[in-house]
Amino acid sequence: MTSESVSSDMGTGLALVFGALVTVGAGLMVAGGTQQVMAWGFALAMLAGGLAVTAVHVYA
Repeated sequence: MTSESVSSDMGTGLALVFGALVTVGAGLMVAGGTQQVMAWGFALAMLAGGLAVTAVHVYA
């Protein structure tokens, strides 16, 4: 019985890209000038964090 597996670094790469977006969003949350900018930073951080986890699971 033979099994084949394909190894890809796509999940890791996407997780790193989305991790960078999480960092930008967290920075906006802390240093945003107005509450609206801070709210958009939070939204960016949450969305990018969810996408990072999804990318790891999809391409693993």
